[in-house]
Amino acid sequence: MMKKILILSANPKNTDKLRLDQEVREIKAAIKRANNREQFEIVTSLAIRVEDLRRALLEYQPAIVHFSGHGSGSTGLALENNSGQVQLVSTEPLARLFGLFQDKIECVLLNACYSQTQAEAIHQHIDYVVGMNQAIGDVAAIEFAIGFYDALGAGRSYEDCFEVGCASVDLQGIPESDTPVLKARRRLLRWGEQTSGEQTQPKTNSRDVVLAKSAENNSQPKYYGGISQSLSGGQMYGGMQAVQGDYNQQTMRIKNTASANEKQLTQQQAVHLLVQIEQMVKEFPELPTITKEKSLRYLAASIEEVQSNDPDKQFAAGNLKRMAETLKTISETSASTKGLWENVKAILMQLSTWLGIAQNFFPE
Repeated sequence: MMKKILILSANPKNTDKLRLDQEVREIKAAIKRANNREQFEIVTSLAIRVEDLRRALLEYQPAIVHFSGHGSGSTGLALENNSGQVQLVSTEPLARLFGLFQDKIECVLLNACYSQTQAEAIHQHIDYVVGMNQAIGDVAAIEFAIGFYDALGAGRSYEDCFEVGCASVDLQGIPESDTPVLKARRRLLRWGEQTSGEQTQPKTNSRDVVLAKSAENNSQPKYYGGISQSLSGGQMYGGMQAVQGDYNQQTMRIKNTASANEKQLTQQQAVHLLVQIEQMVKEFPELPTITKEKSLRYLAASIEEVQSNDPDKQFAAGNLKRMAETLKTISETSASTKGLWENVKAILMQLSTWLGIAQNFFPE
């Protein structure tokens, strides 16, 4: 099934000039050179006004919406009025509009400064939303977009597209790869259910971008898991089989009950163990900064989920696995970090029963 990518851009006359034409050009080039380019169609709506946004969503019914332009934090995104001047669109109406298209739109990318607030609001309705947690420079924004759509054209999951976009910024030596933020949840099917058509898988110009759960919708596939709170990418899983991305064949055995001779942790004890890991990672002096920050982001998502009133344990375990993989990888290249990894692994083993997963779910 062909996926339609709607690119929206706005650069009002009374705002700093951005290289939006180049960004649109680069996105089109990324899809054009993709092996599976026939699976995508790109449509554009430039210099968009409020009414243009509404009409474009109605007319094109896109699977992916990409906005390029300025953002202003909690006050909204900068569109244009009939005179080409700034007209801010506030967060609530924007989220409400996207909510009307939640059965069609899979991913929204807000390539605008300080757009994390809008990303969080839109994520109430849309599974994958990227925003920016601070100002982002023009060059970094374009590099992120190139990496994201190169990966999309290669058939990667939205989480992987996000990671490749961040890596693209890093590879250019631009210190802004932590600015994009992903809010996402991976939808997974129960055994025998079908997908709804998705693939199994001086002052410089700047633009003023976690995975979470939502209520079940009987008209959509059931899902389990996700990543929450400012995460870079994420690997989802479930009791049967993931339906998109590189993890299509990954399965996981869920332990329904703890062994009779194993002591079941309380929720408070589980939180305490996670906080122990957090302190160990924070205070380990020889852990590379990038590895530390990435691990702590995954860990923060798990802690928040485990602390919730009705924690999704698979949701939390998915984040912990990505954290574990990050620490395991660095331990294989740096002897000084092996002790940290062994201590973290021991705590994860204690948590495995409470999380409802097999102990071999985490890397050895």
